[in-house]
Amino acid sequence: MYEQIRDEIAAGRLRPGDRLPPSRHVARQLALSRHTVTTAYGRLAAEGFTQGRAGGGTVVAHIPVSVPRSAERPAAITPSRRFAGWIPEPGPFTGGHGRFDLRAGIPDPALFPLQAWRRRLTLATTAAASSAGVGDPAGEIGLRRAIARWASRSRSVVADETMVIVTFGAQHAIDLVAQMLLEPGDTVVAEDPGYAPVISLLEARGANVVSAPVDREGIVVSQLPATAKIVYVTPSHQYPLGAVMSMRRRRELLHWAGRADAAVIEDDYDSEFRYVDRPLEPIQRLDSSRVIYIGSFSKTLSPALRLGFAIAPPTLLSPMAALRQLIDWHPPIAAQLALASFIDDGLLDKHLRRTGRIYSHRHQILQSALAGPLSSHLAPLASSVGLHITALLRNGRAEDEVRAKAAEHGIATTGLSPYYRAGPAQLGLVIGFGAADAPTLAAATYQLRRVLDLRP
Repeated sequence: MYEQIRDEIAAGRLRPGDRLPPSRHVARQLALSRHTVTTAYGRLAAEGFTQGRAGGGTVVAHIPVSVPRSAERPAAITPSRRFAGWIPEPGPFTGGHGRFDLRAGIPDPALFPLQAWRRRLTLATTAAASSAGVGDPAGEIGLRRAIARWASRSRSVVADETMVIVTFGAQHAIDLVAQMLLEPGDTVVAEDPGYAPVISLLEARGANVVSAPVDREGIVVSQLPATAKIVYVTPSHQYPLGAVMSMRRRRELLHWAGRADAAVIEDDYDSEFRYVDRPLEPIQRLDSSRVIYIGSFSKTLSPALRLGFAIAPPTLLSPMAALRQLIDWHPPIAAQLALASFIDDGLLDKHLRRTGRIYSHRHQILQSALAGPLSSHLAPLASSVGLHITALLRNGRAEDEVRAKAAEHGIATTGLSPYYRAGPAQLGLVIGFGAADAPTLAAATYQLRRVLDLRP
């Protein structure tokens, strides 16, 4: 007791003038004899850490005595070398991004159907709070059925509730799959350029991540090593270049996966927003026994919900659910019930029709700017899906210099080169149009033109 109180005073957590609780109260609370407590209090007073106060009571002294070196704490524990220096990336809702937010992959929070969601969440919270049971580690059965029906209808995925597990977003789903299929040192193939957070996650799990180039048809299957256990791809809208994997390449990938006895993780992160042609069938529909289909509601509703899903062969669901139970037992029940009713009542489809029209208009604004005022500085890559368009810098412009000048003029942008790992990096901008409404986007492209007109 003496040492703990002394250390609290020395660390400044107990400050001069703070009152210590009465000795009788402490003795009763800690099941100690009062003599033990008064002895500790007496030693603190004798060494100058505390003093008596007129009217009774013991307070921290106004001039605390320094703690002897022998009482100093040992050095704090540190992470292993694998995680040394790791810090979280700033989230989409953190401030300080400037007047124009053209970062990639961010939906418009103003489009979230707040009133409809609030009503369903209120009802779901009441239902969840009155339930005496605990949740299913794989997710509530009502939500799993709703996701299976919706994904089958809107994305042509082969699914029923026995194949669906609810997760905290797409990244969590990929993590569960990786832990099910990989041993430390196993080889995983990722697209180059590709989605860096997933690559870092797989490396953190001990995987040997190998990069494979992409072309206009998608990942180059001839470059895949025969030893790979998993191939991670974004076939509906390659991230970040924007290509749609051709049917020929999809069949080639599945043929390779069958020969290598490898799994394919298909990350379908934003194919709901398609502005020209109908989407190709997902790879999972061609082979639901070897492909794990990953989706989330971050782009369709909000990244703040942290709800996603994996659609996997039934043989994986039981061990994935068991692992999920060990980590955090189950997803939040109220949010699941609210989302299930939101989907079943047709509100998600209605919301997607509305947001699809809005994002299509913004897509046209950005495309027109890239084909017109920005064309002398940027060469856009073909993209008819999602919430971003990637454009290569012309005339040897330095990517870092362009982004720095854009930031000075209030434009937050995403660079292309950091997405490359192995091959020579192309320089460009991954321009998001999800977070900016139409007038703001038009003003942002005008301001970006002014920035690009400036020469170093």
